[in-house]
Amino acid sequence: MNNNLKTLAIVGALSSATTLGAYKLFIEKSSSDAVFSDTPSAFTRMVSNSGAAAGSLTEFTFAAEKATPAVVHIKTKMTRQVNRQMVDPFEDFFGFGDLGGGRRRQPEAQEASGSGVIISADGYIVTNNHVVQDADEVTVILGDKRELKAKVVSTDPSTDLAVIQVKATNLPFLTFGDSDALRVGEWVLAVGNPFNLESTVTAGIVSAKGRQNIIDRDKEDVNPLESFIQTDAAVNPGNSGGALVNLKGELIGINTAIYSRTGQFAGYSFAVPVSIVKKVSADLIKYGNVQRGYLGVSIQDVSAKVAEEKGLKVSEGVLVGGFANNSSAQSAGLKVNDVIVKVDGIETKSNSKLMELVGRKRPGETVVVTVNRDGATKDFNVVLKNKDGNTNIVKGESAGAAIASEYLGAKITNLSEAEKAKLKLSGGVKLTDVNPEGRLGYQGVESGLIISKIDDKAVKDAKEAADLLQNRKGRVKIEGVDMDGTRYYYVIVL
Repeated sequence: MNNNLKTLAIVGALSSATTLGAYKLFIEKSSSDAVFSDTPSAFTRMVSNSGAAAGSLTEFTFAAEKATPAVVHIKTKMTRQVNRQMVDPFEDFFGFGDLGGGRRRQPEAQEASGSGVIISADGYIVTNNHVVQDADEVTVILGDKRELKAKVVSTDPSTDLAVIQVKATNLPFLTFGDSDALRVGEWVLAVGNPFNLESTVTAGIVSAKGRQNIIDRDKEDVNPLESFIQTDAAVNPGNSGGALVNLKGELIGINTAIYSRTGQFAGYSFAVPVSIVKKVSADLIKYGNVQRGYLGVSIQDVSAKVAEEKGLKVSEGVLVGGFANNSSAQSAGLKVNDVIVKVDGIETKSNSKLMELVGRKRPGETVVVTVNRDGATKDFNVVLKNKDGNTNIVKGESAGAAIASEYLGAKITNLSEAEKAKLKLSGGVKLTDVNPEGRLGYQGVESGLIISKIDDKAVKDAKEAADLLQNRKGRVKIEGVDMDGTRYYYVIVL
């Protein structure tokens, strides 16, 4: 990853909401992307007969007044395990420590805040994954100052997006715009709660499209799908998960990151385009995870140098360098050194654009891939496959109900598929509701620890772990990992 980009500061969220003005809205049923059949949402096309006009080049009030009611403030609470120097040197000797040589892991309560965008009248909200990641408690503050507890529906680290939900009705929401139609130089507004300043609106222009290398690629659990909108609208900590809107007041992106050496705005901000937001949020709500279709090709941007080296007849596009096993593109007839120039009629001048267009599709869907082969263009109908080389739709697994373990003095739940993928585990259980007076609580362990092994035996799920610990007496060796995945350690339970 570019060293300069490693200084990117992922920023927090923003919010505000009042009630929508007296707009009379007509709802047109959308395409198959719709996830709500009856509830008004961003997945339906809203047409106003109020007579109000979208903002001009110098007038932003229309977009600001339309957007701010649908942007909320998100506050989270979480518990993280931190290293602390032990006070009593005999604790390790008696097995109360983490066998770490004078230091022990202790829980520390932390709070954070961010923003979110309401996308349905019944309380579905899009935000960033990093806003709600590892949160024990999520609270949403609406524009009318109501504070509502929210549940995390599902998350997608690869796009840094998440969907949460509150129990409410008749909420104001934003409609999806068209990020493909955005032009460099076009005015946009960023709406959020930087530094906990409510309902803050900033203006800027689209500086670039299709930016990559924004999400940290050094994290093992993340395989980024990136095609960011770059703007110069001021975005600061607290803006993450907030709205980027056009002058019609339509959502065209979710503010996600800034480029900064100080953690504060330095002139560049980045938003996930709504073309990705729409697909990811629909999948998270429908299936619990994102359904990604793959061409099964290795690719690189075509440059003048690459075109010369490969003897290509085209100077722009995406070069096919090879194929994966069960490649859908190869099955359709693509060959090495083909240059992909369009997908479904949309130009693909870069890897990021190609990945974005394919990333909007699900396994089993067909895309028309246009390639330049030896100077001639050819169209191929490619049926996309998933990572396993088939066209199945795979639903995400929820953590399920918690099981109480009297021995541990805690409840345990199954890991979700997203948590397994993040931690690269095939099984394991997560601790919840740890009793401070129980065996684990006595040693400073709190909610959030992942147990992967009991007495060196890998545990698949909560039921197996509970069975292993039932009626146990004496010492039990437990191997676990924090949710941040940074440290494995052993706990000896007496």
